[in-house]
Amino acid sequence: MLFSPLLKRLKRGPQVILPKDFGMIVALTGITKKSLAVDAGAGSGWLAVLLGNICKKVVSYEWREDFVELAKANVKRAELKNVKIKHADIFKGIEEKEVDLITLDLADSDKVVVHAAGALKSGGFVVGYLPHAEQVQRFAKACNAAGFRNVFTIECIVREYLVREQGFRPENTGLTHTAYLTFAQKE
Repeated sequence: MLFSPLLKRLKRGPQVILPKDFGMIVALTGITKKSLAVDAGAGSGWLAVLLGNICKKVVSYEWREDFVELAKANVKRAELKNVKIKHADIFKGIEEKEVDLITLDLADSDKVVVHAAGALKSGGFVVGYLPHAEQVQRFAKACNAAGFRNVFTIECIVREYLVREQGFRPENTGLTHTAYLTFAQKE
């Protein structure tokens, strides 16, 4: 799979959210150039950079100092001024208010849903990037308990095709499961 010139400039450390999943986040939440996004679990900062190319402002929380430095370096490589990497523990709360989108790429993201409910504006979305089905169950339960509506989960699988003169067929491999995406909208 090819990456955009932007992503090719970035360094990769911990697991990143790939374009296939990012595209679904953008398409299903309707974020725009006027949007404020909060990202948590910055890791390499790829999602913060991708969001920064669409949103007015992005604040990305990360508690690990080594990941904070990597994410900041990637934001600098991307030449973005509207993305802030914040060395903070999102489990203690979200300072930003009237947020349009909150993305959570954390092992226990269900424990942040209550903070997301307080930070999002009406109609805003929280999205959990969840590798395991058990995480999806906990996240969806937390969203329902916090009063979110339209709680749903998808998985985005990409399959490339081999196109040649002697025939057209699926490649033998593909980019299959990376994570489930669970979306929830604030009333």
